[in-house]
Amino acid sequence: MKFVDKSIVVTGAGNGMGKEITLRYLKEGANVVAVDLKEDALNVLKEEVAKENFPGKLEIFVGDISKQENAEGMITYAVEQFGKLDILVNNAGIGGRYEPIGELDNDLWERIISVNLTGTMYAMRKAVNVMLEQEHGGNIVNIASMAGLKGCRASSAYTASKHGVIGLTEHTAFMYLHKGIRCNAICPGAIKTDMSANHEQESAFGFERVKAGMDPVVPYGTPKNIADAVLFITSDDASFITGASLTVDGGISCN
Repeated sequence: MKFVDKSIVVTGAGNGMGKEITLRYLKEGANVVAVDLKEDALNVLKEEVAKENFPGKLEIFVGDISKQENAEGMITYAVEQFGKLDILVNNAGIGGRYEPIGELDNDLWERIISVNLTGTMYAMRKAVNVMLEQEHGGNIVNIASMAGLKGCRASSAYTASKHGVIGLTEHTAFMYLHKGIRCNAICPGAIKTDMSANHEQESAFGFERVKAGMDPVVPYGTPKNIADAVLFITSDDASFITGASLTVDGGISCN
């Protein structure tokens, strides 16, 4: 119960890692605004939560975080509902097709960058300005990727977007070092979610090249592994950690 009465926004909360993160916070007594583009997924989450006796309260917010009005609106909504914003978890993201840059088209590039990087920026900017007005500051966690640390672990657009997220994380952590705002990134490896489940549309050449630089037996994690890391990094146990990129990938990025 380390998060009792904390006000938290989690994006991409309709399934996978975001859903697990949301449920874990609710179990720990936090009040959570769950954000997702898919209203049906949020309604399913709401129904599941209603069947449990969680000490925390759930609110849902439907919106595409690549749109500035949604990314900012979810922060405003959390403050309206819970009176403050303690933690922002930028989890929403979309992947590519393992495409190398020679196969990358403009539409895919713009969509991935707009969600993974620009949407994250919109949310962080709004959150920081809210947290600066609070005596207790706040905490931001960005779900990046091992693709944000390594040059060839995913598609070209996805890799660029996650490198950008890590850069934005470090910059924000340093800028607000003395303002009571912590900002960290979690870098998952291969996690069993919907994003990693469909390989039908992948670039054959790109996928072959990515696999060439990895262990042939890829260790897969679960959403719980990422939720564990998020709850640790946003807890008081991690109060001296900011600007970090915590790799949670079973060791696959060591080579």
